[in-house]
Amino acid sequence: MSSFFGALRRRLLTPRVSETTMEVRGFHVKNAEAKARLELIGEVFLEGYAYAVEAASPAEAEELLEKVAPDMRGFAYEGAGMGAAVYDSLPGHGGRLEGLLAGEGRHHDYMVHVGVGWAMARLPRPLWPDIRTTDPLLRWLALDGYGFHQAYFRTGAYVRDPKAQHPFRWNGGHNHYTPHAIDQGIGRALWFVGGTDPEVVTDLIRAYPERRHGDLYAGAGLACAYAGGVSEHELAYFVASAGRHRRSLAQGAAFATEARVKAGTVNSHTHLAARVVCGTTAERASRVCRDTRPEAPGRGAAPDYETWRRDIAEELASESLISKGADQ
Repeated sequence: MSSFFGALRRRLLTPRVSETTMEVRGFHVKNAEAKARLELIGEVFLEGYAYAVEAASPAEAEELLEKVAPDMRGFAYEGAGMGAAVYDSLPGHGGRLEGLLAGEGRHHDYMVHVGVGWAMARLPRPLWPDIRTTDPLLRWLALDGYGFHQAYFRTGAYVRDPKAQHPFRWNGGHNHYTPHAIDQGIGRALWFVGGTDPEVVTDLIRAYPERRHGDLYAGAGLACAYAGGVSEHELAYFVASAGRHRRSLAQGAAFATEARVKAGTVNSHTHLAARVVCGTTAERASRVCRDTRPEAPGRGAAPDYETWRRDIAEELASESLISKGADQ
């Protein structure tokens, strides 16, 4: 019976695999290899979602998630984050997200929090998870996930019409900052909309008002380092095209590197992005994220999450790993 209801939840609240194909989405196709990789990411995400909503327990979901190939495992946990939040939202259900983060999912906490944002985009507002119970820093990644979902599935409104306004409020605090976190997710989605083609992604970003470019480049930087699908030459072009937003691009790539290092899923494109975008090794980029992470809540006007992001960019720049003149 629980399997039946799990399958029903999946059908009602999850996009079909066919909806993640490049043709259906109308995304740019750079080449067959990049297309296959991006579509595989979509498939694995939905697999992770299914594991979270259909499993009899968090432990059973974890067992299935840990069987996913390391390169793709983070995307499965991202889907599981969405699935767990959806599962917990239903009457008589609960504990799935908490259980996910208490187990092996704690190594993929960046991705799990992003997945929670997908659930927010799919669920009615009264059923949204209480984000205040999650990590006070990483909870902002839920808005990244929300922004990604909107740009990925509502591309006409969020990408093709870049000047459109989409007011948003949540219970995570600092609502003046929420558009920035959402834009970081939109920027990450642009890597998919642009088919991992830096020229196309750059043009997409430049179509938005200039004030949004830093956050969009940060999101695209995370995607180019985590999802990959790009050559060294293309990455170098992307870095050059970012201009004064190169710091933001590097910060996003450093976040992605830390997420993979923490999860033990580092691969060749992680090393490549760290070297080309951050100007250092994957290990060093990861360490910068850990060393600058705030230990105690701040009292500034900006959330600690934004302070953390700025400190990462500053630390990379102070070591002359990226251009010191960027983002100033």
